[in-house]
Amino acid sequence: MKVAIGCDHAGYELKDFLIESLTAEGIEFKDHGTNGPASVDYPDFGHAVCEDVLAGKGAFGILICGSANGMTMTANKHEGIRCGLCWLPEIASLTKQHNNANVIALPARFITKEEGLEIVKAYMSAEYEGGRHQRRVDKIACS
Repeated sequence: MKVAIGCDHAGYELKDFLIESLTAEGIEFKDHGTNGPASVDYPDFGHAVCEDVLAGKGAFGILICGSANGMTMTANKHEGIRCGLCWLPEIASLTKQHNNANVIALPARFITKEEGLEIVKAYMSAEYEGGRHQRRVDKIACS
């Protein structure tokens, strides 16, 4: 499985930790950066991840910034992207099970690295339930 991942300056340590931890479990990553603490514009990285997901270059995307709000807003501007802001494993599971999210956003300033890993694993192990949720997912796009 290949995953697209990107972050801003607040999230690079969590990004690197996730890549290291999950690569050891056989997950491949397309790392869109950033790779240090210098201030950057989060939309640049969010758009790159979403473009990969939409092009089928990643099974899903992971976005990381301080609060995850900016990345979530950026991602959800892309038609075809459903990004959920995930701060607990249960939220990550539900965003996949009920909303069929194809991108998750993590708030680096509010979770530990270990919590971030648990959140990503919970998302990855969840399956979209379809059924009653599909009609709601169908109503998300504005077009």
